[in-house]
Amino acid sequence: MKRLLLSLFTVLSVVTVHSQTNLLLTNPVMEDLLKGNYPADTYEPATLINHPDAIFADLVESVSPDSLYDYLVELSSFENRNTGADTTSATFGMGAARRWAHNKFENFPAAQEGRLEVGYFQFDQDICGMGQHRNVLAVLPGIGPDRGEVVLLEGHMDSRCAEVCDTGCMAHGMEDNATGTALVLELARVMSQYAFNRTIVFMITTGEEQGLFGANAFAEYAEQENIQIRGVYNNDIVGGIICGATASPPGCPGLNAIDSINVRVYSSNGGLFGASSSRLLARYSKLQYDENIAPIVPVAAEVNIISREDRAGRGGDHIPFRQRGYSAVRFTSANEHGNGNPSTPDYHDRQHTMEDILGVDTDDDGQIDSFFVDFNYLARNTVLNGSAAAASAMGPATPDNFELEATLAGVRYKFEDAAGTGLYRLGIRSFETETAYFDTLVTVTALEDTLSWLPPGTVYLMSAAALDSNNIESHFSEETFANLTTSTQEVKTYEGLTLLQNRPNPFDEATTIGVMVESPIDYNTAFIRIADTQGRELARYEVELNPGLVQVVYGYENHRYTPGTYYYSLVIDGRPVDTKAMIYAY
Repeated sequence: MKRLLLSLFTVLSVVTVHSQTNLLLTNPVMEDLLKGNYPADTYEPATLINHPDAIFADLVESVSPDSLYDYLVELSSFENRNTGADTTSATFGMGAARRWAHNKFENFPAAQEGRLEVGYFQFDQDICGMGQHRNVLAVLPGIGPDRGEVVLLEGHMDSRCAEVCDTGCMAHGMEDNATGTALVLELARVMSQYAFNRTIVFMITTGEEQGLFGANAFAEYAEQENIQIRGVYNNDIVGGIICGATASPPGCPGLNAIDSINVRVYSSNGGLFGASSSRLLARYSKLQYDENIAPIVPVAAEVNIISREDRAGRGGDHIPFRQRGYSAVRFTSANEHGNGNPSTPDYHDRQHTMEDILGVDTDDDGQIDSFFVDFNYLARNTVLNGSAAAASAMGPATPDNFELEATLAGVRYKFEDAAGTGLYRLGIRSFETETAYFDTLVTVTALEDTLSWLPPGTVYLMSAAALDSNNIESHFSEETFANLTTSTQEVKTYEGLTLLQNRPNPFDEATTIGVMVESPIDYNTAFIRIADTQGRELARYEVELNPGLVQVVYGYENHRYTPGTYYYSLVIDGRPVDTKAMIYAY
């Protein structure tokens, strides 16, 4: 891993950098595949596996910790995978490593059916004294009408020691980044047996440690050739669970802390209030895992969306794509063993040193018995990537022209859906919560409606996704906002009218909701509305607002609710006057 801010000057001082030239794919059919210029039935499998339920279940079943271990052992055997390392040896250096990866892609069972096209993406650039470099690619062509759109899974294979261009040291680079390479290989093995609407590219890059050069070259090529990249899922340091002493912020708790559950997802927060397409892709990744994978696995990962593009002063191969307008995220372990700056005095962590190895032999029997990479954790992160990429490749088109308007009745949304799916999800955030994820997800059927249950007094940010017949979401539309804090949007108030806090609160079987009416008011209709956190109405009670205490009882018989927070609103003449939260806890 490189340091983008403080270390980049040092890197550039030892790496001769010229612009990347002669960008080309060595497999001549790949350009047409990336642009969707082929008959869809050319790549249909003999056995069609394309239903989301079958794909998600098989991902969980088929991704193998043993396979990931085998890849890591092989990658370790090349000893030094520096971008400028030997390309002629059959056993040592970058050339041997990339030929091995190319052969792995070719020899996966689905490749023998002719569905996985394999090749190199080649570019010329002087890096560490080497003039020509290659990423390794495998393309799984889509078989649907959107096959000209690409979902990219990537991880860099180059490794390094303390000196950025040391091509002779034992740079095994197990956590950084043999783990990302192994993840991409395993997903190619497993996912190439499925069929998707869109095209999936599995790419192993080079030149990351010296300046994101392999990713940048391919991003430049994609821009030049107008390749429609729908989303980029970058994997860098995704298998280690042990915290070092110097992890870059936001880092792990401290030396030797263990975390085999949490995973970090980084993305650019760009735009207004963190409204970038990359941040939306990060939320999309978490949503797909939480709803489709977590319920069917014995141990689920905890997906954490981090409110920055990468660690402090650091960067990765998702950034060149984001810089060209593509949605791109980075997956990284919760714990890292070091900040990647071995020039610091008393640096004893493994990252960017010869100590970044698979593990150690503690009993001197010649076998590694204490591992620095957790293969079950790496497998969970592999499934996380697979679920996000699969949904990206399957889901419907994203709704267009999403608009919000603050009105006296609440927040009015409007958007267009050319596909006419008829079912949609709104991702809602309140500016006050400052969360990187959605606060609320609401399922709706209308292309235009008013959300009258949202409490006033804040700014709401929303985006929309379409749902297909299998309940797979599209990517979310561009996020926009509505301001419910300005005087022109204030809801009409009534003197002497107070919505009281329910009692008891929290409650178990029933709770009483009251309205104190101190003087007569002029109105036509009034009711109390009960809703869950997704805005779904659970109950409605018509009330007469005569002077005095007006009460309704919301009880267990009305709704078999689950523990959590619910909302009740007093609505007068179609406008919410006040909203409060209540908690059900048995």
